[in-house]
Amino acid sequence: MQQPLVSILTPFKNSEDFLSPYLESIRGQTYTNWELIIVDDHSTDQGYDLIASFANDDARIKLLKSNGQGIIDALRTALQNSTGHYITRMDSDDLMAPKKLDLMLNDLKAHGKGYIALGLVKYFSEGELGEGYQNYEEWLNRLTTSGTNYSEIYKECVIPSPCWMVERDDLIACGAFDKNIYPEDYDLAFRFYKHGLKCIPSNQVLHYWRDYSSRTSRTDKHYSDNHFLKLKVHYFLELDFNPNRPLVLWGAGFKGKFCAKLLKKNKVPFIWICNNPKKIGKHIYNIKLHATSSLSTIRQPQVIVTVANKTSQKRITAILENHQLTKAFDYFFFC
Repeated sequence: MQQPLVSILTPFKNSEDFLSPYLESIRGQTYTNWELIIVDDHSTDQGYDLIASFANDDARIKLLKSNGQGIIDALRTALQNSTGHYITRMDSDDLMAPKKLDLMLNDLKAHGKGYIALGLVKYFSEGELGEGYQNYEEWLNRLTTSGTNYSEIYKECVIPSPCWMVERDDLIACGAFDKNIYPEDYDLAFRFYKHGLKCIPSNQVLHYWRDYSSRTSRTDKHYSDNHFLKLKVHYFLELDFNPNRPLVLWGAGFKGKFCAKLLKKNKVPFIWICNNPKKIGKHIYNIKLHATSSLSTIRQPQVIVTVANKTSQKRITAILENHQLTKAFDYFFFC
């Protein structure tokens, strides 16, 4: 019996140095009924010709050029030209573990519609890997191992952009790549969450994520903090905010101030608290800042926490839990 076709969608731009190992990792998959739809986003290097030589030897590789501009347009083109029942993404500078497609497909077959298959990720770099990436890898893999990715969705992107697989109908129902919103991977993760796709736990490293100084997430303005915060506030107000409960914003650093401006712009009333004695009692954006102790006087609050320091986060969590507040229902870490 014919095995189902898996479509692998890849946008690429000026990644010539990494394309050969990327392509070999796909061609080396234990699951062989796949098609690679790889779309050139106006590269200026020799990457297109390199891929063309691979495509000439392997009919499963379909090389296209994007008529638009940017990753989203390239992904849209890739999806429109794909035919697989199952859809997955891949970045042109990364590597697949040999059984990646096999294991993700088996998970989806076992669970059926309404699920998203995931895998653990492993960063690698020719230079020294930054502490931030190591922490992100550890945090993301902890969530994926238990399938509790959405429980911390307002912290960071909880679905690794090149390490998921879904049924085509589920992706389309979530809006696929229709929206021109960056960061596109985080927006899609929120839409998976919005539409109730359940995360299948995984304890297998399926994706090797390359870090280098010129990667898009490091250099492109679309991936700056303010774009992430806009998405967080937008989806929080749409999906988890309860207007019948008082909203508390905890923290008055850069992220706290940015969130405060967005809440004010959306005409959402909130109580602003912080533990900085220099700010308590002062007004920012005509909003008075209160001591964190005032939380005790607020009945059934929802709390957005914008404090990034890990030690402080542990202390804040203890305080919130002591107030009988529950993570991902009563309080949400935005960093």
